[in-house]
Amino acid sequence: MSKRAIFDKKNVLVTGGAGFIGSHLCDELVKDSKVICLDNFSTGDEKNIDHLLANPNFEFVRHDITEPVILGNLPGLQKFKIEFQGIQEIYHFACPTSPKNFKDNIIKTVLANSFGTKNALDLAKEYEAKFFLASSSVVYGERPNDYPKVNESYIGKIDNLSERSSYDEGKRFAETLVMAYEKKYNLDVKIGRIFRTYGPRMRLNDNQMIPDFIDNALENNNLTILGDKNFDSSFCYVDDCVEASIKIMNSDIKGAINIGSDVIVNITDVAQKIIDIIGSKSKIDYALSEMFMTSLSIPEINKIKDKIGWMPITTVDNGLKKTINIIRTSKGIKGIENFVNN
Repeated sequence: MSKRAIFDKKNVLVTGGAGFIGSHLCDELVKDSKVICLDNFSTGDEKNIDHLLANPNFEFVRHDITEPVILGNLPGLQKFKIEFQGIQEIYHFACPTSPKNFKDNIIKTVLANSFGTKNALDLAKEYEAKFFLASSSVVYGERPNDYPKVNESYIGKIDNLSERSSYDEGKRFAETLVMAYEKKYNLDVKIGRIFRTYGPRMRLNDNQMIPDFIDNALENNNLTILGDKNFDSSFCYVDDCVEASIKIMNSDIKGAINIGSDVIVNITDVAQKIIDIIGSKSKIDYALSEMFMTSLSIPEINKIKDKIGWMPITTVDNGLKKTINIIRTSKGIKGIENFVNN
């Protein structure tokens, strides 16, 4: 295929673009690109992209990526001249991400990581587009006692028959599929292993720590930590994660690369910060850990620092304040008890 002409701005496809991270990615990309957001609202939400629908450089396509899609046949995309310009970049973020409803989505999850990734890669092959896979820190398994921070060479340990294997092993398989396409078709592919990320638009009451802590603190309810007082982790603010993803796409970097904060924080301290910022009367209590509340590895981020000069710049304090302000405002404006904005 000969190189396609780019008329004014590059065409970029974001699968899972109405989800938490995907919608923030669309916000940033649409500043300089024409963005096609593809989502089936499995765990994403139309509210996340409502503000973009009137933008002439943005188009939403409701579609399940586990089914093949022919972009050139869609009337709403004619303005992007795909038949002439094609697609320049594909960010593949589509995968159900609801801890609360994980068992209900178990088949959707494994299909998104397999058929969904294949269909997204087939589009990259068709248009000779650069490809970014949103992988996850779960490919490393639980945090090893003797290896608290993991670099990209760490192989990890996962039970491929566990309750959560459709997500954990699914992400490992997706990485394998991406690398197979790179070798077979000489595609320009990137793999971002995303560690715990937080910020506005995370779904509330979904068994995710920070948004649930904030929601409960705003209602003066107890903040329940699914673990003990020693439970710690690291948290990367969503804007930093988006910046890293775009920088990786625009780089010459090869192979997988960690995206996350390497600063370890105690979960009890995070919960207390939220109570203090809000001025809540909430108390902290503890309960047994659940399937997605495990002690995940902390990223070593020397590779992304050295290769593309990225590091997270939003402190936990500032990220929490931003997230709290938006959730508080949204709950007040909407006048509903639980503002759901994944």
